Amino acid sequence: MSDLEGLTRNLLKKGYTDQQIIQRLVKEYHDFKEIEDASAIKLATAILDECQKSDKNQIKDSFIKELLDINKAEVTVGEQGVGCRGAGDFFVHKIIAELSETGSKAFLAPTSLDDAGAVKLQDIKDSNNFLVSGENLFIVTKMEGIHSRLSDFPFICGFHVTRACLRDLLVKGAKPISIMVDVHLGDDADVSKLFDFMAGVSSISELAKVPITAGSTLRIGGDMVIGDRLVGGVSAVGICNNLLARRNISIGDKILMTEGAGGGTITTTAIYSGNHNVAKETINIKFLEACELLLNSDYLKDIRAMCDVTNGGLRGDLYEINYEANCGVTIYEKEVKKLVNQNVLNLLEKVQIDYLGVSLDALLIYCSESISKKIISDLKSINIECAEIGFVDGSREVSMIYSDELKKKILPRFRESAYTKVKQVIGEETPELIGEMEKKIEVAANAALEKREKIIKYIKNIHS
Repeated sequence: MSDLEGLTRNLLKKGYTDQQIIQRLVKEYHDFKEIEDASAIKLATAILDECQKSDKNQIKDSFIKELLDINKAEVTVGEQGVGCRGAGDFFVHKIIAELSETGSKAFLAPTSLDDAGAVKLQDIKDSNNFLVSGENLFIVTKMEGIHSRLSDFPFICGFHVTRACLRDLLVKGAKPISIMVDVHLGDDADVSKLFDFMAGVSSISELAKVPITAGSTLRIGGDMVIGDRLVGGVSAVGICNNLLARRNISIGDKILMTEGAGGGTITTTAIYSGNHNVAKETINIKFLEACELLLNSDYLKDIRAMCDVTNGGLRGDLYEINYEANCGVTIYEKEVKKLVNQNVLNLLEKVQIDYLGVSLDALLIYCSESISKKIISDLKSINIECAEIGFVDGSREVSMIYSDELKKKILPRFRESAYTKVKQVIGEETPELIGEMEKKIEVAANAALEKREKIIKYIKNIHS
């Protein structure tokens, strides 16, 4: 994959001549396409011309310049670990959640850092302040991004992103009613990639009995990006009358966990470590079946909250849940380990990956003690293993009791467990300049917020 526009702007910034830039772009074209020199030069010249004419430094109108410019943090997403499901990622997502706050309030908003968001139908008003009817009905929504390393394996990529998206609705107590797909492919991707991806998406649609209702298919960067990468995401909508939010968790609740064999992350680990056969362990819908049983049970009212073990693994999820529920937990590591698929656990140990820091596709259930054994028994009746792994306390910390009875506090690392060789080279450690980086990021976020307010004020003035 080559971002020709990004490359051109970078070379202009470094002071390369027009001829040097065109030569480099021509080389990029020859690397990815069967193309004549004359055509490559013509395309390269057009890209250079567009990048020069769109240079923000040439803009004289101060309003347009501010509208198009970015107040840079001088911290890259890679340096900060954005998308890497660790403490660095959590920090940025808290800021993104704050930026998403507007005068239109959601019942379960991004600031809750929950699996999905929700609005209460009774709270929705149209432009004439007419109250929409619907007693205690919640509309729950979720957007799930494609696993970045599964671009070359589109079927399993589509399968896992769709399953993960539905998981996040189900753990909120919602019945999924609609799936929507947004997929972007590089200019040189074979069109069959799109079909294989959609076959993976529609496999879950068929198994879960949730229709695909809409979507979008585009090229990445239009004509400015060449290569065959596949990116995008799947979103879904669900409805429920009883929302299982993390803030419902109470001290004394029991924590149950179902068996887990992983999804996109474990598949990626298996493929890129050369242990391809382990990927088949992830092809199942046990999580969806477990949720269906629980949501149709007569004891649903005694389930406080549910969560899928994904972001940063169990270690990261427990930390995030504690933050929102204002509580702490004590976990028995021995019970957790028993619930990890043995072939998956063997793989993780073989390639030296901490299983507590990766997505396991397991279901966490916070419930009252009175129904704990009933849940375990009911799930076992449909061939899904489940066990009590701990309890909620008031410590506001995550404590793990190991097999030797040693109790330790655990925290999410800066990044999730490094589950590929490249990630292991990058490492999981917190950067030395993390404090300075976070300050720069906060300044950039505040600048974006100020820009938003200025543009809103401008629009309101011209329409008044």
